[in-house]
Amino acid sequence: MDALRKQASKLREQVAKQQQAVIKQFSGTGYERSDVMVIDEVEMQRHQQLEKLYRATRASKDFQRDIVKAAEGFTALGYKQIETGTKLSEDCCKYGAENIHDNILAKAAAVYGDSLKHVGKEQEEYNKLLYSQILEPLRAMITGAPLEDARHLAQRYSRMRQEAELQAAEVSRRQARVRETPIPENVAKLHAAEAKMQELKANMAVLGKEAATALAAVGSQQERVTFQRLVSMVEGERTYHLRVAAILGEVEAEMVSDKQQKESAPPVILSESSSGKTPYFLAEAMHNFDAESEKELSLAVGDYVVVRKVSPSGWSEGECKGKAGWFPSAFVEKRQSLPMNGMAAEVY
Repeated sequence: MDALRKQASKLREQVAKQQQAVIKQFSGTGYERSDVMVIDEVEMQRHQQLEKLYRATRASKDFQRDIVKAAEGFTALGYKQIETGTKLSEDCCKYGAENIHDNILAKAAAVYGDSLKHVGKEQEEYNKLLYSQILEPLRAMITGAPLEDARHLAQRYSRMRQEAELQAAEVSRRQARVRETPIPENVAKLHAAEAKMQELKANMAVLGKEAATALAAVGSQQERVTFQRLVSMVEGERTYHLRVAAILGEVEAEMVSDKQQKESAPPVILSESSSGKTPYFLAEAMHNFDAESEKELSLAVGDYVVVRKVSPSGWSEGECKGKAGWFPSAFVEKRQSLPMNGMAAEVY
């Protein structure tokens, strides 16, 4: 009765181990970790090497997926920015065209609207770079055959190792059975178990070497390609921001220049004393001048203007063709002095 109980207990243990092996084989998602020495120290080192390589390739694959996800996000934001920028560009250009007499703001709006078109083109180029230099290469490697093949080899080795672990236990049981009952039947079963164990050992040696070589090659390629794509991503983003900064820098400089020019415009005309006499003179325009405000006077080369006031700021006030206003003093040359106010009111 004790012998039967002992045999039943061993059978339950064997069934439980086999069930665990089957569960591992069909529910495991990768290389199974194990600290059990199945064959010898050499095999244990191979197993640890494969486990390390398998985890490294999985980590690299996950990192590549993180980069792809980020690049996809940048691309989506880029197209959204292009859409928003295009709308603002149209609004700015429309305002500039419809309010051309409001010189400073209208011109600034038109200049900024035009710059947004160039910014949109730079964003489009950056999006193309993300797709061709980042997304396509990394996606191809993530789903590529070399990586999957190498990982499948490692998984096969892991399953074969589990089988060898069970077979080693079977050999131990057969050896114990022979020691208890050394009959030919038990000896034959022991020899069969040992032969199968030797076959598994030989197959594991070949498969382990093949899997390690494949995983090492794929891991090296993953590291090299991922590094190259990461550098391309950094260079592309840097180039994009530099070009956009240059575009906006030119726009800002033009806006500031226009503002400073507006602020240095001639002063407001002051009323003259009715009793005083001002030394008016007749001058000829030597350069074209386009008025930018109601206080300024447009001139064309050859126009004659009655100059009524000369300001130390470099501007003069006068009248030409029935219109009065300020203009740069350097744009005219004196031709004739006039004796009193009001002479030559109409000069052509």
